[in-house]
Amino acid sequence: MGEQLGQLKIIVVQGKKLVIRDFKSSDPYVVLKLGNQTAKTKVINSCLNPVWNEELNFTLTEPLGVLNLEVFDKDLLKSDDKMGNAFLNLQPLVSAARLRDILGVSSGETTLRKVIPDNENCLVRESSINCVNGEVAQNVWLRLRGVESGEVELTIKLVKNVTTKT
Repeated sequence: MGEQLGQLKIIVVQGKKLVIRDFKSSDPYVVLKLGNQTAKTKVINSCLNPVWNEELNFTLTEPLGVLNLEVFDKDLLKSDDKMGNAFLNLQPLVSAARLRDILGVSSGETTLRKVIPDNENCLVRESSINCVNGEVAQNVWLRLRGVESGEVELTIKLVKNVTTKT
């Protein structure tokens, strides 16, 4: 494992317009993967617009990985159905944290960077990376791939980031 960059706190906020995988609805949950680390949310029964508000924690190390997200429909008698997947490149968040360290930003609220939707992420719309009282955070809406519809909102916070290497 490489150099530790800090703790990544990911709040899985909500999903919207998720696809139906059971008769009339779905029982969704989210699985996040970063390198060999995996975490999942609780199941929300019979809901296509679930609200999780669950915090999942990861250790962020060099080399940087990509955050992978998968949504599943919980089934009792058979394997869980896929409800889509998405990914997010974490490099902009880490670069913004290094910029915060270089600038010495520690109080107030400052926008460090804006990230636009492209092939390096599954963003629905532009997302700002902000420093709020010394903490680097990004709120994103990710479009689910491989399905007809669906989006998931995450809030990502990088805690205790080390400064730029010399």
